[in-house]
Amino acid sequence: MNLAVLGCSVALVMASAAALPCGAADGFALPDESLYAMGRHVYERNCLVCHGRWGDGDGEMSKGMVPKPRKFSSGIFKYRSTPAGALPTDDDLIRTVRGGRANTSMPYFTHLSDREVRAVVEFIKFFSPRWRKPENHAAPVKLPDPPVWLAEPLGATRRAEAGRLVFVAACSLCHGAEGDGKGPSALTLLDAWGDPCPPANLRAPALRNGRAPADYFRVLTLGIHGTPMPSFAEALTEEQRWELAAFLGTLHRTEAAAVTR
Repeated sequence: MNLAVLGCSVALVMASAAALPCGAADGFALPDESLYAMGRHVYERNCLVCHGRWGDGDGEMSKGMVPKPRKFSSGIFKYRSTPAGALPTDDDLIRTVRGGRANTSMPYFTHLSDREVRAVVEFIKFFSPRWRKPENHAAPVKLPDPPVWLAEPLGATRRAEAGRLVFVAACSLCHGAEGDGKGPSALTLLDAWGDPCPPANLRAPALRNGRAPADYFRVLTLGIHGTPMPSFAEALTEEQRWELAAFLGTLHRTEAAAVTR
């Protein structure tokens, strides 16, 4: 697909608007064609060099990047607040553009205006037909508030020990017994695009999805689409996921203490 053809798709999107089904999925809206021109301009100036002219993640700067730039043409996104397999919300995409992603080549774009960020978010939707299908959309998952015991040192320590046992059973095969991303399966893992997908080093100073207990819980609940990291919403109870989140927090603190000694 070239950008001329991409532009033609805008007309198709608008023509299909009248045929939208009643009771479309929560969060569904057709890409906003009124922001297409501005979004294309922002994309070509800031994103094309990595994500490619056709949104296929094959820009001239993409060679050797791990992980590879997102392939917008596939319509698969890792970081979302929506259920596993669903497209991200606009807020999810805006958060990535604004804040970047730690331990990747995705920088933060604080110099862009709010309208420019919104425009480029709309523009990338024209790369994949998944955005025009209601069944691919969903409202953000309502996650519970952190449990009270998480703020109590003794309670958190006890629950983190329970989380360690869950980690050994459910996570160490990929993330390693020490949480350093060097588990027995680490070198064999591939993402949805066939690229190597090494597990996160959970001891690293920063993680792509954040380091707060609620960030750990969100990832454990929703998974990371397009990667081997699954959702544990069915495999683990809510309590087990919070205990595991408490344990993951200790890995970073342990690493930081070792560095300062």
